[in-house]
Amino acid sequence: MSISDNLRFFQQQLEGSGCRLVTVTKTHPVEKLQEAYAAGARLFGENKVQEMAAKQPELPTDIEWHLIGHLQTNKVKYIAPFVHTIQSIDSLKLLLEIEKQAAKHNRVIQGLLQFHIAAEETKTGLTLPEAEEILQSEALRGLRHVRLTGVMGIATNTDDEARLRQEFGELRSYFGQLKARYFAEADDFREISMGMSSDYQLAIAEGSTLIRVGSAIFGARNYGAAV
Repeated sequence: MSISDNLRFFQQQLEGSGCRLVTVTKTHPVEKLQEAYAAGARLFGENKVQEMAAKQPELPTDIEWHLIGHLQTNKVKYIAPFVHTIQSIDSLKLLLEIEKQAAKHNRVIQGLLQFHIAAEETKTGLTLPEAEEILQSEALRGLRHVRLTGVMGIATNTDDEARLRQEFGELRSYFGQLKARYFAEADDFREISMGMSSDYQLAIAEGSTLIRVGSAIFGARNYGAAV
């Protein structure tokens, strides 16, 4: 199937679900991204700052760029002029750097708090107490150029549906607790980013509002390809 066929399939899958598709474009060349754009994709997700910064000028300006990989504070400045959402906020230090760099460009960047929900220790993310420590910080009250709009998590790479449901349910629970305690009046705190090519159906069933899909749209990634 073609990229446009695959996108059409996901658009049909998501119809009426309240969930949106983030088309994960990492390692894929600009030509493939242009094909996805022509087929209606507007939310593009990249793992690496360098790759996102290289592709962004080559593509239409109405694309909503999401950084979904781990982000070092010293690299925020490279994407601050254009990134829409940083899904991988895992420290107060990073949040403050996003504020600083967004202010330089007089714009607001949206962000999701990334939680550790997987069994694998290699996956990064916050615990609930760590997230609450950030949200209770005095420094947070001064933020004007970064807006927290939800949570993100990466589930265990497994075929065990019960485990996946448990992990997705855990993230949904974290969202609910933060919403009630800190964002009850914030209508834009509404995103739960979870689910990828292999487990998106379970994620949607558990309340995902953003699924991150790459290989099911573009095919296998070519990690040796140049940007």
